[in-house]
Amino acid sequence: MINKVVSGAEEAIRDIPDGATLMLGGFGLCGIPENCINALVDKQIKDLTCISNNAGVDDFGIGLMLKQRQVKKMISSYVGENAEFERQLLSGELEVDLIPQGTLATRCLAAGYGMPAIFTPAGVGTEVAEGKEIRNFDGKDYLMEYAFDADFALVKAWKGDTAGNLIFRSTSRNFNPVMAMAGKITIAEVEELVEAGELDPDYIHTPGIYVHRIFQGKDYEKRIEQRTVRKVH
Repeated sequence: MINKVVSGAEEAIRDIPDGATLMLGGFGLCGIPENCINALVDKQIKDLTCISNNAGVDDFGIGLMLKQRQVKKMISSYVGENAEFERQLLSGELEVDLIPQGTLATRCLAAGYGMPAIFTPAGVGTEVAEGKEIRNFDGKDYLMEYAFDADFALVKAWKGDTAGNLIFRSTSRNFNPVMAMAGKITIAEVEELVEAGELDPDYIHTPGIYVHRIFQGKDYEKRIEQRTVRKVH
């Protein structure tokens, strides 16, 4: 078996160039590849196209890259938590492609399955469909959307082994599994890294065949976007 284990985020992202297209797992701030994002910020890689459900917040996640003007284009579904994103969008500094959440997930899945495109009713008759092919199946119109073409997928899992097998925990099992399948090179950071054979095969969510590099991350913050509490009387 080819050794997939690297020492840390800096080595894992070593060959990501300016202008690359990246998939970044996570939903809100849950399950985002914190270490890889911080390494991209430190390395100041720029002109990136980022495919992610969201754009982080102003001082965390992808928001850190937006703050340094490292992102050229965002392909996302939900972007309502980031004031800097809003500013760059309205000023024309940032290209944005907003996609229905199910379409975003399925275009990732299609890339992982080797499918060139999908057909979806989401977006038919709206601005989303402008300039795109429409086909009719059994009397209903469907919009053709191409599978994503990402150079790298950056994902975060709870546990992984040295063969690249991954287990995601609770809500972090969101966009991570489908993006792990879809990148030309998939980089996984994990909270706990064990030897091959130590994970129960019945609990593995992503087989190691999809993962090219893996490392044990550190100093996870696991922030919450909006902390809501109630007063106890």
